[in-house]
Amino acid sequence: MAVIAVVFDFDDTLVPDSTTALLKSRGVDVDEFWSELVPPLVAAGYDPPLAYLRLILDRVGKDKALGDLTNRDLRDFGRSLDDQYFEGLPKMFEDLKELVSEFRDVAIEFYIVSGGLQEAIGGSRTVQKYVDGFYGCQLGEAEDGIVRYVKRCVTFTEKTRYLFEINKGVRIEDSRSKPHSVNNKVQDRRIPFSNMIYVGDGLTDIPCFSLVRNGGGYAFGVRARSKTAKQAFQELLQERRVDSLHSPDYREGSDLGALIRAAVSHLAAARDLGREQA
Repeated sequence: MAVIAVVFDFDDTLVPDSTTALLKSRGVDVDEFWSELVPPLVAAGYDPPLAYLRLILDRVGKDKALGDLTNRDLRDFGRSLDDQYFEGLPKMFEDLKELVSEFRDVAIEFYIVSGGLQEAIGGSRTVQKYVDGFYGCQLGEAEDGIVRYVKRCVTFTEKTRYLFEINKGVRIEDSRSKPHSVNNKVQDRRIPFSNMIYVGDGLTDIPCFSLVRNGGGYAFGVRARSKTAKQAFQELLQERRVDSLHSPDYREGSDLGALIRAAVSHLAAARDLGREQA
């Protein structure tokens, strides 16, 4: 069975930024958070995801903005994201499954690789229904159940680790308990990069764009609504980091929705989608 993987970033690709929505729901001044507090930490040497995770944890606790935040709270919040998906979602997932069902011995899977909060992403019922695997930053809880620690941080280069795990067929449970399993040599890679489509919105996705495109797959850029067309063009399309760049509209008649459907159809109909050698 040949498998096609469509891999998405999450924030500003499938939904508006979910971490911003979480902070706003708790009364945090998001403009100050992202524009005034994160940049000095980055300038001091923090990776951007670690900077925002530190600032979140600084606001956890009694009488603080985020209160006694737990991972269950994050999952509960994630359910509020289901009415935030961009146009054409989740219908596109259904359309792609139906499209691939017309081909013999071809399957399709959906993944999310994000620098956002994994528990919030996983709380979305849309993710639970359609997504085969998702990866993001995780916060560890103390004995009282309150999040106190950074458990996993997904930086822009760390994202490629999860593409290799998808490529090699590393099970999610092994990814968590045996993090070095991605480095194991395998003779038969489950999903070649040439069978992948990666969809993302910005600079943090560039290593993934490159990995997939260099492996023969497709990379589609989404123009985040917070950026001008010129900014998005300069970051992604002008440097040929993506095959094309579009607004976040996944309807069948939109440019992005039509291209993803066409790419999946092309991969499914191609020569027997032979597997890569390790």
